[in-house]
Amino acid sequence: MRQIVYISSVRRHVPVDPATILSASRRNNARARVTGLLFFDGKRFLQALEGDDAAVDAAFARIQRDERHHALVVLSNRTIAAREFGEWAMAYGAPGEDQAAALARLTANADPAVRATFEGFAKVRRAA
Repeated sequence: MRQIVYISSVRRHVPVDPATILSASRRNNARARVTGLLFFDGKRFLQALEGDDAAVDAAFARIQRDERHHALVVLSNRTIAAREFGEWAMAYGAPGEDQAAALARLTANADPAVRATFEGFAKVRRAA
């Protein structure tokens, strides 16, 4: 099983509706048995994708072609023994939500380095 964690910026002048993204992601991911976590702060996406290699590759390829993403950087690409983000088609951390509480719940089973990536993202957003 594979896990990819990436960060990207929203391309300027491209409208982003998190509800639409989340709906499509959940539908596509459920069909492909890809799970993970998405954080969006209004300017950047931080996402973990998990599943069979081919399914994660296909989901990530769609993301790379998506015009909303700019400056996409893979932070981690690793083999995992079991899903770290449960069976959610896509868990979601939204702007304005209690980030600390959401992260504690959503990353409870994640590798410490992956958890720290999400916690650092939320911490930077709180400071901004």
